[in-house]
Amino acid sequence: MALRLSAFLLLLFACVPAGAAADAQAGHYRVVGYATDWNATDARTLDRIDTLIFAFAHVEQGRVVLPDGALPRLERVLALKRGKPSLQVTIAVGGWGAGGFSEAAATADGRERFAQSAAQLVASHGADGLDVDWEYPGHHESGIASSPADRGNFTLLLKALRQALDRESGKDGRHYAISIAVADGPFVDGIDIAAVAPVVDWFNLMTYDFVNRMTPTTGHHTGLYRSPLAPADARSGDAAVRQFIAAGVPPGKLLLGAAFYGREFDDVQAAHDGVYQAYGHYQGEHPWPQLKRDYIGRKGFVRHWDAKAMAPWLWNPRTRAFISYDDPQSIAAKAAYVKAQRLGGIMYWEQTQDPQGELVDAIWQGLR
Repeated sequence: MALRLSAFLLLLFACVPAGAAADAQAGHYRVVGYATDWNATDARTLDRIDTLIFAFAHVEQGRVVLPDGALPRLERVLALKRGKPSLQVTIAVGGWGAGGFSEAAATADGRERFAQSAAQLVASHGADGLDVDWEYPGHHESGIASSPADRGNFTLLLKALRQALDRESGKDGRHYAISIAVADGPFVDGIDIAAVAPVVDWFNLMTYDFVNRMTPTTGHHTGLYRSPLAPADARSGDAAVRQFIAAGVPPGKLLLGAAFYGREFDDVQAAHDGVYQAYGHYQGEHPWPQLKRDYIGRKGFVRHWDAKAMAPWLWNPRTRAFISYDDPQSIAAKAAYVKAQRLGGIMYWEQTQDPQGELVDAIWQGLR
């Protein structure tokens, strides 16, 4: 679908309750960011954000708990609510390589233990909800336990969590939100999307990491559309959105993901300036400030733009290094897509990787 960058009515960024799905029909698009801490040097960034999701709590012996050292970081994020009362702060449990979900979800007692401990954690710290980041039901690529029964048990786990949070709501009158972090493509076969959709307030689409150390070629790790050079089964933001809508998710519950970091591949085959080429080794990740300081237009790296994928990349012809990332131009394209598709907004990973707020600004301006 061609993107139309037409003028939209000026959108008011008054924050909606955490439990309410983004009302794209009414013109509000949410800006939701994961935050491992808060160290932004420019306080105005906070004015652009609706929800911060603190990462991460873990599942230990079936209970949702904060790991050692997490509490001070969570408290710094929660403290932001004093300066901006409309800010919502939720707590994410899980993350890549974080297990315990399959075991907890396998029995009614386990689901209740998970749900009760999660609700108590949220309410006792004055947070606004829980983000479930099980990567992924029915999959063990990250080294966690999995089972074919995860698909049904995931739905039951979320229903138990909804009931536990609603019991807390009965005590204080608040609505506590549930969101889930989800990937597209083959990673959704372990989720009954149609059954889950009514239970959760919104879906955080992790439309990034499409290429990584586990994939055989370089490529756009957070491309909006499939590049002409990509294989037919290549993942993209648009393909993810279409997959979830086809499965029954209301568009307003879908938040498109943006990446505040790049992925570097070295010893890359030189054809097409390194795009979708075999590589020798995966070098690692670079946060946005490092990309600007050390790579974009520096040390032989040349920025390119894929007008089909709506994605930038860096190519160093001398060292044959390739970097895929999001920048203000690709984020503007994603924002236009969100508005055209009437999605709920944009989610990003991760707040500390944009300390000056440049990429958050791009999201906010694009959704206006």
